[in-house]
Amino acid sequence: MVRDHGGSESERVGGTAAWAPSHLPPRGVELSPAQELACAVRHLDIVGFSENMTGHVSWQQPGNDTLLVNPWGFWWREATGSSILEVDLDGAVVSGDWDVTPAIHIHTELHRRRPDARVVVHSHPMNAAVLAAVPELPEIVHQNSSILSDEMVLVDDYDGEVDTPLAGGALADAIGDRSVALLVSHGVIVTAPTMQEAVYKSVLFERTCEMHWRLRAFGQKATPIAPVFQNQLKASLIERAADVYWDGAIRQLVATEPDVLD
Repeated sequence: MVRDHGGSESERVGGTAAWAPSHLPPRGVELSPAQELACAVRHLDIVGFSENMTGHVSWQQPGNDTLLVNPWGFWWREATGSSILEVDLDGAVVSGDWDVTPAIHIHTELHRRRPDARVVVHSHPMNAAVLAAVPELPEIVHQNSSILSDEMVLVDDYDGEVDTPLAGGALADAIGDRSVALLVSHGVIVTAPTMQEAVYKSVLFERTCEMHWRLRAFGQKATPIAPVFQNQLKASLIERAADVYWDGAIRQLVATEPDVLD
């Protein structure tokens, strides 16, 4: 049984309304949008949210009708600022030296329909793919998984490759307003209004999937987190942790793999 330990509503408020840091470690480098997207792709590869060259991350800058996206054919670990493409909302390359994935319509149709979906991440990380094969959504059994509270949807119809606007539109409609979609026999899509939130939510979703199936293998029933605390933690993770996580990821990546900025 989950107990409500009492306390006033103000004590359960998370995010910057409860506490905001006064001093944060600086990112230490100014990045162009293309460099920042390349950093996102590489970092997600490093933490296991990738399947070699498969998958893609798109980013629609405020006020733009075009998207930035990593190119087809490069492994995620090879991403650099200069390799990033600019494409229009029909998926045609506007600038860049490479081809765009034929699955770009996963992204274009979400960007068209969802003003909040400025960043769209799609890949087939192992732990999410395991649950997609079952298929079932992971339980929220760890405090950091609370970022996913009321955000997940299971798309349990497999319709083959999403390589046309029609297929992309149907998938976007199935996802609705949720920010994390687990696609049966396929992978995962994460959407967010910012790069910071998109990366952090992707990382935590894959970790949540791993915890879920490890608990299944352990054969024990997990202890759930009460909704009031999930909401509190969700606010803190988005408002206080996502930016800090992302700046730290960039510092480490630029220090160890400076060619990502090339």
